[in-house]
Formats: sequence, C-alpha cells, structure tokens
Amino acid sequence: MGRIQRLFAATAVAALATGGAGLPAYAAGADQVAEVIVTAQKRSENVQNVPISIEVVSAQKIEAFHTGDLRALSVPNMNVQSSGGNDVIYMRGFGSPSQNYAFDQSVSLYVDGVYAGRSRQFSAPFFDLQRIEVLRGPQGALFGKNTAAGAISIVTAQPTSDFEGAATGIYSFDRKGYELSGYVSGPLTSTLSARLAVKVRDQDGYIDNLAPGGGEEPTDKAQLARLTLKYAPTDSFDYLAKIEYGHAESLGSVSVSGPLNGTQQPKLTRYAVESGRLGPAGFETTSWNFAGTGNLQLGEFTLTAISGYSFFKASHVNNFDQTIPGGGGAVAPPSVFNSFPEHFQQWSQEVRLQSPTGGKFDYIVGAYYDNSQYNAQSYTNYILAFGNFFLGSQFKQQAESYSIFGQGTYHLSDRFRALGSLRYSRTNKRGFYQGVQLQGPFPFRPNSVARGDIDEGRLDPSVTLQYDVAPRTMVYAVYGQGSKSGGFVSNTAGTTSATFTYQPEHSENFELGVKSTLPDSGLVFSAAIYKTKFDKLQVSTYNPNTQGFVVGNAAKASSTGIEAGASWYPAPNFDVTASAAYQDVKYDDYPGASCLASQTISQCNPLVPASVAANNLAGSPLPNISKFSGNVQVHYVADLPGDLRLGTTVAMSGRSKFFNSDDQSPLYGQQKAYTKIDARIELLPSDNRWHVALVGTNLTNELTTAGAFRLPVPITTVSRALYWVEPARNISIEAGVKF
Repeated sequence: MGRIQRLFAATAVAALATGGAGLPAYAAGADQVAEVIVTAQKRSENVQNVPISIEVVSAQKIEAFHTGDLRALSVPNMNVQSSGGNDVIYMRGFGSPSQNYAFDQSVSLYVDGVYAGRSRQFSAPFFDLQRIEVLRGPQGALFGKNTAAGAISIVTAQPTSDFEGAATGIYSFDRKGYELSGYVSGPLTSTLSARLAVKVRDQDGYIDNLAPGGGEEPTDKAQLARLTLKYAPTDSFDYLAKIEYGHAESLGSVSVSGPLNGTQQPKLTRYAVESGRLGPAGFETTSWNFAGTGNLQLGEFTLTAISGYSFFKASHVNNFDQTIPGGGGAVAPPSVFNSFPEHFQQWSQEVRLQSPTGGKFDYIVGAYYDNSQYNAQSYTNYILAFGNFFLGSQFKQQAESYSIFGQGTYHLSDRFRALGSLRYSRTNKRGFYQGVQLQGPFPFRPNSVARGDIDEGRLDPSVTLQYDVAPRTMVYAVYGQGSKSGGFVSNTAGTTSATFTYQPEHSENFELGVKSTLPDSGLVFSAAIYKTKFDKLQVSTYNPNTQGFVVGNAAKASSTGIEAGASWYPAPNFDVTASAAYQDVKYDDYPGASCLASQTISQCNPLVPASVAANNLAGSPLPNISKFSGNVQVHYVADLPGDLRLGTTVAMSGRSKFFNSDDQSPLYGQQKAYTKIDARIELLPSDNRWHVALVGTNLTNELTTAGAFRLPVPITTVSRALYWVEPARNISIEAGVKF
C-alpha cells in the first residue's frame, strides 16, 4: 500500500471510530451546523432523525467535481459497474448483472418520486439537482418496487419564489471539449412559478484508438433540458409538473486488451475497427420523462399523488480491442461485434395519505401502480477464420405491478418510538424471445423460441425501534425485508421456454445504528452495523467456453458490515467530511454455479455439464465487491483582500481489491486496491455572484477497470483478457455567474 493509500486508510478508519453518514456540507462554523432535510420516509425530516443508513450528497458536492452520473458518485458500500451493457448499481454487495438486459435492478432508482427501473431512462440524471439520497439496505415497505438491496432517490431543483438564474461553462483540457449549463427560475404569476434548466456537453475521450480512422474515444455529447412548473393557488393545494428531454451519444469504446497470465494492465490505447454491418461502436439514447406531484391538504391530513411517464429508445454497439498482448503492436483479425437496440416506456401512479405528526400515532398509507413495455434486440457479427456469421434475437416484455403499503409510528414516550411498515405487491409479466441466424449457421448459437408468464405476490414487512438517548443522539434497531420480481432471459442464445424464466429474489436485513449531532463541537456523525441475507439471488455469468450467458438464481448469499462517517466544522468556512464502510459478502449456498478461473478441472470442468451441476460456490465472495470503501473531503474558504474569497476542496476516495470478472480470475479478473484524488480551487466574491475554478479529477491518473472477461478462441485467433477502463486524469477550468 502506497503512502497516499495509507493516509487515506488512516483517515477513513478515524471516520469509522467517530461514525456518521449523509451529513451537511459547507456549514459556516461550529455554532452553525446545518440541518439536512430528506424525504427517505415520505416526509420531510432531518436526516439525523431518520432510522436508516443513508448518505446524502448535496448539489454543491455534485457540482464541485463535475459529477455527471452514478458511476462517478463516491458512496461507501455502493458502486456502479459498467462493462459494455447497462450500468448496474451494487449496494452492500448486491446488484443485478448487466449481461441480461431484462433484469430489474436490485437497487431501485427514483427521480422526483418516479421509479426508474432501467439505467437508460434518464440520459444524464445529475443535472440541476437539489440532492441525492442513498438508502442502504432493503426498502421494501415505503419504496417497494425492486428495492431488495437499497434505493437511490434523486431530487431535482424546484422553481423559486424569487427570480434567479445561473450559467456555468467548463472546458476540459484533457477531453478537449466543453460543457455549458444554466437555469432561470422565478414567478410567472402570483400562483405559478417556473424553472428552466439546460445542459450541453461535447467532449472527446481518454483512450486513443490507433486503427485507421480512429481517434480519442469515447466521445461524449449530450443535450438536456428540463422545465418545471409549480402551481400553488391556495395554501391547501399545490402541483409540481416536470418534463425533461435528454439526448446522449458517444462514439467509441473503453475496452482494451490485456494478458491472461498476468495481473490487470489497463492502458489508454486500443486498436479496433468498425463493423461494416452494425456501424461504429458507441451508444445513442433519447429519453423523455414527465413527473407530476400534487399535494392537497384535507384538514390536518395531506393527500399526495405522483404521476409518471418515462420513455427512451437506445442503440448500443460494442467492438473490442484487437491488440495482441505482448505482440509488439500486432493485432488480431476482427472477430466479434454486437449491438443492442432498446425501446422502453412506462406509466406509473402513486397515491399517499399522510397523517399529521405530533400525536401519539402517525402514519402514511398509499397505493402504487405501473405498466411498462420493453423491447430489445441483440445482433452479433462474428468474423472468423471459418466463416462470417450474423446472428440476431428479439425480446419483448410487458409488465404491470400494483401494491398497497403503509407505515405507522407509535410514540411510546417522548424518547421511544416504534415504527411498523408493510407492503403487498403483485407483479404480472409476459415475455417472448426468438433467436435467428441471419447469416450462418453459427455452431455455438442455436436458434430457439421461448414464451413465459409470471404472476406473483409478495409481502414485505419492516419493524424499527428508535430511542433518543440524549437530546441530539438517537439509536435504532431495524428488521426489514425486500424483494425483486422474477423475470425472463432476454439475450441468451438457445433459450427455451423451460429456461426462459428465473425466480424472484428476497432479502432480509438486521441493522443497528446510532446518529448524533454535537453542535458545540461542530460534529455530526452516525454509524450502522448490519446483516443482510438474500434468497434466490438473481445472477448472470458469462461462460467463455460456450460463448453465452448463464442466467438464473443463486440459492443464498449474505453480507455483514459496518457503515460510518462524520462531518466536522471546527471553524468558520472550514469543514471535513469522511465516510467509510466494511463489508464481507459471500455465497452461503450456490449449487450448479459456473466454474471459477481458480478452480482446477478436477474441481469443476466447464465442458462437462455434470461437473458444473455439482459445483457449489458456498463460501466464495461475490464479484464486483470490495471489503473496504471510503472517502474523505476537506473544504476551506480563505478571505482575500478586495472582498474576494479563495475556496479549496480536496477529496480522496478509494476501494480495496475486488473481482470484476464473472469467473473471478485472480489475474486478469481482479482490480487492485486504489485511491483517487480530486481537487478544486476557486476564486469568488463574498456574494457568490461569479466564480472561476480550476478542477482536477483523478489527479494521480490511477487507471482502474469497471469490468473484465476472457475473450476465447474460436471467436478470436488469440485468446486474451478485455478490460473496461474507467476515466483517466482530467483537468478543467470552470467559470460561472449568478443573477
């Protein structure tokens, strides 16, 4: 471990000793610790009073380092895998692998209260935000929809009662491009206010494609716009309506080749040609989203209705680096290209009735419904020594779900509360799959047709005990359950009706936590220990020997860990925040699992079905999981002559080593431990009307990978590892003005 990593680890361990997570940022001083208001329990509450392990990321922290999406968000015990398919959120070690496009997420994403089960529903969700709430652990009762491992709630900025606006421009020296964003907000009439926000981005990539016609990959272009209207004709009624358009496109890929007999060696060059049949590598996504939230006061009660509509169409083409590791620059012939066009739309409606607080018993009850249609195609072009093959498949799914839910809080005393929650959900799905040989036949991918129907119901309860041991110190204990519905295999060749359907997964969580605010010392902290168990965990693994994905249910898995963090405000204009987590995640029982790279042929032979059927990974770790993760951020503002201020922010984040290949190879499939450092220095006046900043991310140019797998013969002439390389160092200059 290097000097920087030792320093980071020591600081993060100190955070564990003090505790804390989801804390205020940029408070003025020790006597002015700001409250952070969240809606994790469907009410507006101080985060320190919420009995959930929750991390809150403010808009200021998101904007400070140009955080554009969940992949760049540093939250301990949460990570996002991106490896040629859909992005997958992992929480406390659990997520739904990207290889099966029809998977619902085990960690649900909500944007302004609207469920987003597909990663492409929002082209760039981190855009003119108010905050992000990361809720760790099952949230089956109040959120419900596929929250077996956790939930993420994104809250966008709302219209203001006074006129205001801002514009920001960013130029990236390393990506050789720009980003422009801005908003205007204010009243249109005495009862109607509006907010219009836009963002445009056009930047090059960080990997050099050496093939003819190549360049810096992947390019990053996006055009985003959001209009939000708030209508409040009386004190007893208001309605917030939002419509958002997003278009994002990229040319190129981040896959690079590496050796199979050595550790990961990511680089920033590749050699990859375009597919004459599928076109250049990259993706393009167009999305539309609408959300409407109405609140009606019925005496002391509040009736809330949230309506949502979401649509996207997307196309994703992959090509792979052909560079032969150790070949002196030699390249293999083109071997495989694939494409995944998608189309999705969803309607949803939620209604809640909220009782007043302050009495002996308060509650929330509600109902939820959604309906969605999802179509996905898969095309693969193999250009091999023994032939040119072109394969395709079509997948269609129609799904609807409805649920009723409630949560009640009984105040046993002024300091002791008991919370109980229950949700009943019903899910119906219909699916169809068909594979075709457009040019072939390809011997490893047989044609097949599959149909399936799912109709299932589930109760998810939760019980919480919460006790105030001091005026600003609270402890809590939680038992909760979560679930995710079953589904269909969307893009695995050879799928039949007998193998088309996989079962739902269930989770249960035991958690103990503490939260405390000590304003006299300027310290806010919290900590939680937990045990989470999964039954029938949904999994997908790539088998390089059959060139296909194996989709199904692992029997049992569990995660045990601790999460903690703290914010400290020792002096005016100076604050330190730190959070860290430790987790131990393993399969408790997984019979019939695909072979691991570390297993011998006698232990598991991938070419012998009986050998694989007898394979059990009980005791083995899950992929994509670090035992340790954490971050530290220091922020200071110094007063300068002439009514100017100089702000400095330094942030460090890191993870311990983890497997990021399905076969958990200890060589090509393991990402080593790393620490990344970001820094920001900005000049601004005391009234914050303008600013100029220099921003650096991944300053030490730590090259890390989001995923890896073995590209085998015969679909390549030279078997090799492929890595998906994450962003390298980037230096930007930023200028902005407010009015």
